[in-house]
Amino acid sequence: MSLVIVLLALVLLMFVAYRGFSVILFAPICALLAVLLTDPARVPLVFSGVFMDKMVVFIKSYLPVFLLGAVFGKVIELSGFARSIVTAVIGLVGRTRASLSIVLVCALLTYGGVSLFVVVFAVYPFAAEMFRQGGIPKRLIPATIALGAFSFTMDAVPGTPQIQNIIPTTFFKTNTWAAPWLGVISALFILMSGLAYLEWRRRQAAAAGEGYGTKLVNEPEVFLEEKLPNPWLAIAPLVVVGVMNKVFTLLIPRAYGASVSTSLPGLAKPVVTQVSSVAAIWAVEGALLLGILTVVVFAFGRLKERFAEGSKAAVAGALLAAINTASEYGFGAVIAALPGFVGLADGLRAIPGVLFNEAVTVTALAGITGSASGGMSIALATMADRFVAAAHSAGIPLEVLHRIAAMASGGMDTLPHNGAVITLLAVTGLTHKVAYRDIFAITLLKTAAVAVAIGVFYATGIY
Repeated sequence: MSLVIVLLALVLLMFVAYRGFSVILFAPICALLAVLLTDPARVPLVFSGVFMDKMVVFIKSYLPVFLLGAVFGKVIELSGFARSIVTAVIGLVGRTRASLSIVLVCALLTYGGVSLFVVVFAVYPFAAEMFRQGGIPKRLIPATIALGAFSFTMDAVPGTPQIQNIIPTTFFKTNTWAAPWLGVISALFILMSGLAYLEWRRRQAAAAGEGYGTKLVNEPEVFLEEKLPNPWLAIAPLVVVGVMNKVFTLLIPRAYGASVSTSLPGLAKPVVTQVSSVAAIWAVEGALLLGILTVVVFAFGRLKERFAEGSKAAVAGALLAAINTASEYGFGAVIAALPGFVGLADGLRAIPGVLFNEAVTVTALAGITGSASGGMSIALATMADRFVAAAHSAGIPLEVLHRIAAMASGGMDTLPHNGAVITLLAVTGLTHKVAYRDIFAITLLKTAAVAVAIGVFYATGIY
């Protein structure tokens, strides 16, 4: 019965998310319903002592990353840099290779630190125009954007500043560049197989005489030609974020050591910070700050009239995304404390091999919650110590645990109730019935890439 209660809470959360209800509201409701069915007297105690405590811990650690990432993406958009990059890539690759062009643009923007939600809004008008001109069905646009923005640059490519690559650093004391070879190999697998799939689907549609489509909704206006910033200038902030993320990752531990104590006159006692657990987060935050400053310096004229309103929108979006994920984190902490989850965890322990065990656990919870960051946070918050102990026993570097966890979180996370999927379909004016099949195919390729990474590590030992 206890396992049924846990599954009921998980299914209910998945259902309300699919129906478009707020996770911020329903995550605590679903969690406390499970507690109510288990031990009613503990509902208020668990809400204050477990749910809210874990929610606040997540916000404390990651809210600045969400905020800075959103502001960086917004200034890239307002400055015209995003449009300049898109136009340059299309000119380089060619308008006849629509899928490749859009995937590369999405990958470039997300690896440069732009939020995948921002990428969806920024790239869709260009994708629509290219697919329309090429006679490619509009229903393939969501899968194309998903391949470029929701897959290899989100969690596989080493150094990516996306939150899915940052969360494991706190649990494994690693940095965002962990296991670079496994990341690159997996990224190439996803990119090549994804492009092959999209091309196969395009050829199928062409053979059937299917064009872009008619009676479509939410079609973007044809954007007017305007003088855009030089693409080399536009890409500079992305380079700054990538390079300085690496530089800060190396310098921060050297500057502060393993831990540092801070004393101020108003503090009752010194504050001790374990630098190893926050160095990667500090590195990303510093890199994003420099990226924002770079955009401001190079595009001050374009930003000065629009920054106030734009930054408000970015902050609002960042707060919503952060609290959504933190609410799922609190939900996971409550579920993990229940007897049913203990039984579920015991069942997951039966999966042989620490890497396969970690991968299945993370991707299963990411799929259930519909969130890569939320599912991974739940899994690592409850099982990271066991993964670390098993890895030490097997002689597996913690960097490999980091990379497998990050990639597994981006496997089955894009099920129908995933927030990014719902946003992507809403922006493109399509439905799950029309477009989700191809998004799911990309999801399967992302999941298969985790198995490829594990196989490569066991076969060669490289990471």
